[in-house]
Amino acid sequence: MARRKARLTKGEKMLYTLAFMCSLGIVVTKIFIGANITNLSMSVEQAKYDIESQEKKNESLTMKVNELTSFDKVKDIVSEMGLAYNNDNIIIIND
Repeated sequence: MARRKARLTKGEKMLYTLAFMCSLGIVVTKIFIGANITNLSMSVEQAKYDIESQEKKNESLTMKVNELTSFDKVKDIVSEMGLAYNNDNIIIIND
């Protein structure tokens, strides 16, 4: 008996080609999406670092403002300028 090779029909060839192309497309899409997610994560981390850095600067400046506006500091500056301290001229404004 002679053995016959199993031949693929045109439809089967098209189905296998389509399946291969879909598989390849899925792999490529997964790679690009993974790269995008990684890039986005890096951007988020950079933004968090920038925010933390700015918050530290803001806190430092707030402490400096509080130090410069303290009563003792104002009193020293007034004395250096040769002015007299008059409690009746002080107005306290509450937020």
